[in-house]
Amino acid sequence: MSKSGLCHPPKSNWYDRTKNYQAYDSLESCLDAGGELPQGIAFAALNAQQERSNGPQDYDRPKLGHGWSDSDRDCQDSRAEALIATSTTPVEFASNKRCRVVRGRWISPFTNQVIQNASAIDIDHVVPLAWAWHRGANQWTKRDRERFANDGINLWPVEASLNRSIRRPRTRSMAPSIRSMRVCCSVRTNNNEI
Repeated sequence: MSKSGLCHPPKSNWYDRTKNYQAYDSLESCLDAGGELPQGIAFAALNAQQERSNGPQDYDRPKLGHGWSDSDRDCQDSRAEALIATSTTPVEFASNKRCRVVRGRWISPFTNQVIQNASAIDIDHVVPLAWAWHRGANQWTKRDRERFANDGINLWPVEASLNRSIRRPRTRSMAPSIRSMRVCCSVRTNNNEI
């Protein structure tokens, strides 16, 4: 919300020009806090436009890069670097080249279980790539999208089995873990600037 009390949607001409503002998670949150839309912008029209432009068919994962990158060219890709950075003990590598991590000690943020085999870890995005895509990453340059997808601040290790079950929950018994994961991710997302 700008100092004048206006909630500028991302496609507004003033969105990038506004320097003094209170940030909100969504246009709806800004309006709920007492802000108003700029003259000539109808909320219903914005919702319809967002529905059309943010449909699932628009998300294009390959445009965010193909796999983990090695931007510093040290043979350790962003997955390996995330594993190294978050292990509570020194990691072990597959070879003397020290490129691929095979063992370490990671504590699940959801179950508190200790995981020592790197193959049992998925590296997930704190800010999901699809979420970012629908909120402006689709307008970024290819280089910026790839940097975002491999940014160590946005990567964290999670149990592969749990991470994959989130995508297709099969039973009600998974619900508490899924719910706690969403809350945890939501809190962590809100603490990171995008």
